[in-house]
Amino acid sequence: MRSYQTHFMKKTILLILSTAYFLLATAQIQWPPITQTTKPWTRWWWQGSAVNKTDLAAAMKKYQQAGLGGLEITPIYGIKGYESQFINYLSPQWTDMLQFTLQEAKRLGMGVDMATGTGWPFGGPSVTPADACKNINLVVYSLKAGEQLQQPIIFIQQPLVRVESGKAPDIKTLSYPIATNKNLQGYAFDQVRFEKRLPLHLLMAYSDKGDTIDITAKVDTAGKLNWTAPASNWNLYALFQGWHGKMVERAAPGGEGDAIDHFSLTALNNYLGIFDKAFAGRDISYLRSFFNDSYEVDDARGQSNWTPDFLQEFKQRRGYDLGRELPALYQKDSAEKNIRVLYDYRQTISELLLEKFTRPWHAWAKAKGKMVRNQSHGSPANILDLYAAIDIPETEGTDILRFKFATSAAHVMGKPLASSESATWLDEHFQSSLGDVKQAIDKYFIGGVNHIFYHGTNYSPQNETWPGWLFYAAVHFTPANSFWKDFPALNNYIARCQSFLQTGQPDNDLLLYFPFSDRISEPGNEMLHHFDGMKGFENTVFNSSAQYLLQKGYAFDLISDKQLQEVQINNASLQTGGINYQTILLAATKYLPTETIQQLLKLAAGGATILIEKNLPIGVPGWANLDKNQSSFNQLLATLHFTTTAGIKTATVGKGRFLMGDDLQDLLSAAKIKREPMLDNGLQYVRRQYQGGHYYFISNPAMNAFSGPVALQTTAKSVVLFDPMLERKGLAKFTNGADGNVSVRLNLQPGESVILQTSNTTIAGPLFPYTTAKGESQALNGEWKINFVSGGPVLPPAIVLKTLGSWTDLPGDEVKRFSGTAQYSIQFKKPPGKATAWQLDLGEVGESAEIVLNGKKLATLLGPVYKIIVPSAAFGAENTLQVNVTNGMANRIADLDKRGIPWKKFYNINFPARLPKNRGADGLFTAAQWLPKPAGLMGPVSLTPVIFAE
Repeated sequence: MRSYQTHFMKKTILLILSTAYFLLATAQIQWPPITQTTKPWTRWWWQGSAVNKTDLAAAMKKYQQAGLGGLEITPIYGIKGYESQFINYLSPQWTDMLQFTLQEAKRLGMGVDMATGTGWPFGGPSVTPADACKNINLVVYSLKAGEQLQQPIIFIQQPLVRVESGKAPDIKTLSYPIATNKNLQGYAFDQVRFEKRLPLHLLMAYSDKGDTIDITAKVDTAGKLNWTAPASNWNLYALFQGWHGKMVERAAPGGEGDAIDHFSLTALNNYLGIFDKAFAGRDISYLRSFFNDSYEVDDARGQSNWTPDFLQEFKQRRGYDLGRELPALYQKDSAEKNIRVLYDYRQTISELLLEKFTRPWHAWAKAKGKMVRNQSHGSPANILDLYAAIDIPETEGTDILRFKFATSAAHVMGKPLASSESATWLDEHFQSSLGDVKQAIDKYFIGGVNHIFYHGTNYSPQNETWPGWLFYAAVHFTPANSFWKDFPALNNYIARCQSFLQTGQPDNDLLLYFPFSDRISEPGNEMLHHFDGMKGFENTVFNSSAQYLLQKGYAFDLISDKQLQEVQINNASLQTGGINYQTILLAATKYLPTETIQQLLKLAAGGATILIEKNLPIGVPGWANLDKNQSSFNQLLATLHFTTTAGIKTATVGKGRFLMGDDLQDLLSAAKIKREPMLDNGLQYVRRQYQGGHYYFISNPAMNAFSGPVALQTTAKSVVLFDPMLERKGLAKFTNGADGNVSVRLNLQPGESVILQTSNTTIAGPLFPYTTAKGESQALNGEWKINFVSGGPVLPPAIVLKTLGSWTDLPGDEVKRFSGTAQYSIQFKKPPGKATAWQLDLGEVGESAEIVLNGKKLATLLGPVYKIIVPSAAFGAENTLQVNVTNGMANRIADLDKRGIPWKKFYNINFPARLPKNRGADGLFTAAQWLPKPAGLMGPVSLTPVIFAE
């Protein structure tokens, strides 16, 4: 029987190929199929795991009806007052709820992932002190010849208690390990270190003459050193292994406890064993994948920077004894040796995280027929390699270059999906509209993401008092949020976009080398650097070059040393993951491992073009085998003989070449790397290829509308234009340039996006409904009837207005605190004139608008622009326009806070404010000072005659 993972991967690939073939073979205008995976998914918070089958089924039905394709179960902290309903994580009752959820999801056609733990990072009550995350502590002693150390070699770990609740207990009242205490939900521990004597891990003596002696065995149990210093002056480096103390953040009941040692395979296997035990005899076959949130072990005091067998692992991997080089590790030797030994230490940590955690976790899941999704960012490791080791790399945040670390690994390694934790902190709580979320999602698409996960949706009992149970992130995708009514419009938009973005393959031209060795050769305030997008690279040529490529419209992915070894040369193209790239760029790289320069030379000999910006690397990183490696490096570089023409240095290697220069644009031009010039018009894109052409997702994030031709770097016999928001489609108007490439006409309002399909065959179908204004706008004046149809806390009375404005400006308190939907309606005569269609412009809207004309729904618009084309045939002599406007939950939340009605009832982290101005006296979020947020149809509403372009 095939595993779910194998079945999913094969099914995905077959779907991609069959869809592309279908589009090509039919030569007709078609949307790709909408599937469970093309729909957006959401992280599903189980607070306190206080779930029951009735409410699970009811909630999942709502999610399915709203257009969600799947759920990721992540149990977290509970709700105060519901302690009797808490279910301990992985208990038989909990696995009953999981099994029921899987069955119900299968019935509804939804997918299910689950976090491999509660909160983050991995850890919990099963993690013993032996398996908990560790740190190393250094004490240096000095002796002269003939002296004995009088003080005992003892290190007392100082007590530390950090809690999320803000009420740290006296550590003397706590038992060890922390999971043995009561009221763990109330305490919400983030980090705990008990006062205790730490075991001596190593004691090394270093003389000023260069002698090194291991004297660990000469320390007795009382800490007395029985050793007399020989001739010379000596420094004694004592390493004490301690407990970092990081706890599982936001832990659910039964999940509280220490984080695991991520550098220990034993610790991981012991931790995963609790899942094996819990799942024994259970049917979890429908579960798709396991999930791991970002590393986040070191978002605490100090770093988890050690594991018990680190010295053995280091010697095996680096070939020398780190114990004999502790002065260099702690930056007390020569400057060069310091950075090289530190590099070796960090490289070893990176390898351990990959080989002792990421890969074994993936193998464990694969053995169960499951995939894994992983947020590798924040790790003290080469995150491109961590992302490459799993099935679905996942990113988060708001920066496209940050996204590219996850999506590049997916592209380079041939993985069909790259996911995102989406819309976590767009604005303050309750301030983000669905239109704001759409703009954030479009940015993920531009960054290469094609599998959206909202962050997130709370399980909440159906009869819970409004606003129900909420998570502390700022965008609340919950049925209690009044924008849920129009949530399907956003979900359907995402599904249509992802139906293209999950089809075919990425089509990027350039591989940008990730200078990991440069970064981990830099000293810092801490022993480890953590990698998350461009953090730490802000002032590097690597960062500025990546920004340049992005801003100028070059299509690129990042690549690591390890991934580079997988690249093959194919007719002068660089092939990896089934994708062909045109070149590799090294942006002012300083250090390059020997195997990397060997591979670059091999690829060039086969016909590849390698770009070197600014300068050649100076040599190899690290201290291990330095002389041998540097000699090999120098010999390899000596084979490059450059000649200079027009500022570009060229070295021919076999069938290929190295190009080196100071100006990146000159290098790209010399290598004939083309860009998509639409970036010059303020547009953004992501491009994919399929058997018969290309797909372009194009968005307009600018504040101004764009109208005109857009030049594409591809040839085509036909171009199809898809509007994924309004589900319009048709043949695009295009022309062919002198180079054969096409230029396509686009009209994009601010915040609008489209999909282009170019085809090498002729596609039959109608023209896309381009329109051009043909006359003056006509205001839609008259009496507007406003009926508040759903929402709360109470429905304001109906009213008739002649002048539109925010409903919060109407008389009475009900409108100021109302969150929900109001129906605006107006009667009007058919506009005069012979226009073939009319552009209906709603003007300003707060926040989403469903448009109904003469009883027929036309569209749901999310903003920021609220315009739609209406054919003249849709109008009668007498007409009724209804605009159902829905606002978010901000005004109703503000009303609760103004009246002092409690709704923040959460353990652990009880609703922090994103912005300082929204913190109350208790330090928590409050909306008590908010003025009502404008809501409703504010207009002006107008009709403009348009004609369809020919």
